[in-house]
Amino acid sequence: MSIWLRKSFFVLLSILTFGLVSPSQAFLNEENHALAKNNGKPSSSVESTSEEVREEESTLSRDVFIETMLAQAEKNAYEKFGTKIKPIIEDEFKSLILPKIEKAIEDTAVQFPEENLSSLTISEVPQYAKTEKIFHIYDERSGEDVIRFHVRKDHPPKDGYYFNFHYHTVHDQFQTHHDLGSIYWDKNTPPQWRSVS
Repeated sequence: MSIWLRKSFFVLLSILTFGLVSPSQAFLNEENHALAKNNGKPSSSVESTSEEVREEESTLSRDVFIETMLAQAEKNAYEKFGTKIKPIIEDEFKSLILPKIEKAIEDTAVQFPEENLSSLTISEVPQYAKTEKIFHIYDERSGEDVIRFHVRKDHPPKDGYYFNFHYHTVHDQFQTHHDLGSIYWDKNTPPQWRSVS
């Protein structure tokens, strides 16, 4: 229990019992020990505040990582789509797929200590038009991928074309297909990735 909480409890107890209960020796010993540890200076609310700020910075840092990755993910996706595909599927991508990409990035971020998040980076969009890759998040220290985000053109029999978004993770050597959703294109074959109008 923190010192300020113990002090508050003691003050409350003293008020409720009108001074009939004296502070326990254990409490006084803990207070003396805390004073000795702080070189005779009483623990202040400034210290408590700085601890809270450090915790907030810690949370903010993870949030900033997720926000940065998500912004780059969206940029990479639009680059992959090209100017022929992007205007047609952008709204659905933003409302249906992007929130699921954010959740997958959040789930990945919590698996790493915060100090390691700065080593994770996002890959470039591949130049080769036929590949499924949108981007990968990888560890710069090892060069190993952590999570891979892909999009595939599907054409079910007697149906139109769909863009199927999915990802794979390192946890099963990228074997499992984690579905993010599909966006319908048209009956006609979609243009190549990165095509420009």
